[in-house]
Amino acid sequence: MNLKGKKILIGITGSIAAYKIPSLVRLLVKEGAMVRVVMTPAATEFVAPLALSTVSKNDVLHLLADQDTWANHVELGRWADLFVMAPLTCNTLAKMANGLCDNMLMAVYLSSTAPIVVAPAMDEDMWKHPATQQNLQRIQLFGHQVIPVETGELASGLFGPGRMAEPEAIAQWIQSFFSSQNRLAGKHVLITAGPTYENIDPVRFIGNYSTGKMGYALAAVCTQMGAQVTLVSGPTAITPPPVHRLVKVATAVDMYETCTALFPTTDLAILTAAVADYRPDTIANQKIKKQEGEWVVKLVPNPDILKQLGALKKANQCLVGFALETENESENAQKKRLAKNADFIVMNSLRDAGAGFGSDSNKITIFDKSGEVLSSALLTKQAIASLILDTIINKFYAQ
Repeated sequence: MNLKGKKILIGITGSIAAYKIPSLVRLLVKEGAMVRVVMTPAATEFVAPLALSTVSKNDVLHLLADQDTWANHVELGRWADLFVMAPLTCNTLAKMANGLCDNMLMAVYLSSTAPIVVAPAMDEDMWKHPATQQNLQRIQLFGHQVIPVETGELASGLFGPGRMAEPEAIAQWIQSFFSSQNRLAGKHVLITAGPTYENIDPVRFIGNYSTGKMGYALAAVCTQMGAQVTLVSGPTAITPPPVHRLVKVATAVDMYETCTALFPTTDLAILTAAVADYRPDTIANQKIKKQEGEWVVKLVPNPDILKQLGALKKANQCLVGFALETENESENAQKKRLAKNADFIVMNSLRDAGAGFGSDSNKITIFDKSGEVLSSALLTKQAIASLILDTIINKFYAQ
């Protein structure tokens, strides 16, 4: 492990697991990292600021103001290369998910421009509560990453999930984060996400249930890996990650024209968007009034974005498509990869519970042109994004 010169900010909240953080700080400092610590007032009941300042060799902050001195939370939030919230309590998680700011740690969090990872710690029932799981999903949509909890003996005496990952595991995660940070440096990445809306008249359209979450997660992870990301997004209700360029489109034709224009200068294209295969032949200028009898809408094919990019693709360009299947999944996905000249097809099935449109998790199978197949467990879409990119980097860019 080598973290020389890396600036790591640790935020400690009021959990009994806070007693482990001096060990984490010591591990990071030993590997050359510069470590600063900010705490909630409740956290000072579990671990002494003096101990943390001693091992970090920096003052520890837990008050917005100390006598006549104001603590500059903006400066601290911008200083870090990585912001680690460990341990993260249920209470502070809820504050993060809803933007509440009532202490120094939350002021730093809301001012921070650094990537953020959290290591939760709480009792089993709190961990499993729907509100906690919803808050975790919400902060992952912000682009934050989550170090999984461990299963073991808890402070309540129960045995179950909710234990904070051990300091050694957190330190290893931090090392892996910095190791992967520049794996796509210098690469121009094109990502499509969300649905397309095909207008029938000024108030009606043909669409689908895609929310864009998978594509947005890929855009966030690509950005963290150092890529220059252009995100071409259909209509969504979620906040985009901080990409190099965001292009908003509505229809399949809009997306086709945008992608074909951008593709010649693209190193890696990942097409996650749920593009409509068909559009109405004509679009009414006025709202179509309800009438007696049937209403027939004639549909015509939309241009095939993946197929066109596959035809344009050069040897140094990597093209990744997605396939949502409902039957003969593997066979159909592999046929799609061949027909579209894609380097990879990422397949998911509507038959997998917890995967697909609208969910915060996914379960995928990746097919590549060498014939290898990689299947995942049900994971968060952020974790799935990392798995997809690791596969692409290891197989395509290692050639």
